[in-house]
Amino acid sequence: MLVNTLIDNTIWTLRRAFKKSKAQIWKVLEYELSSRRSNRREVNVGRLSDITKDDEVVIIPGKLLGSGAIDHKLTICTFSISEGAAEKILESGGNIITLDLLIEKYPDGNGVRIIG
Repeated sequence: MLVNTLIDNTIWTLRRAFKKSKAQIWKVLEYELSSRRSNRREVNVGRLSDITKDDEVVIIPGKLLGSGAIDHKLTICTFSISEGAAEKILESGGNIITLDLLIEKYPDGNGVRIIG
C-alpha cells in the first residue's frame, strides 16, 4: 500500500503543477505514471550518454539503470534509479533531483526533456 500512496502523491503533485503552469510536460508525466507499471520505461546510463548533451535537464518516467558509461554532466529526475546509475551520474558531475525540486526550478517545463 505504501507504493500506491507514493504514486498517488506524485500524481497529485504533477496535477497541481499542470494546473498552476498549464505546462503540458506535467500532464504527460502524470499520464506516464498512471499507466501500468509494466509499461514504464527503463533507460541505461550508456543510452542517456548517447542522446543527451552536457548540462541538459532530463526526466525519466521509469527507471534509470547503470549499464554503460557517461562522460558529461546531467541533471536527472527519475521515478526510480539503480545504485550503479546513481554513482555514475554523480561521478560525472551530474545531479539527481526530486520531482518537487524539478517542478520548483522549471515550473513551465522549459529546458526539461523527457527521455525513454
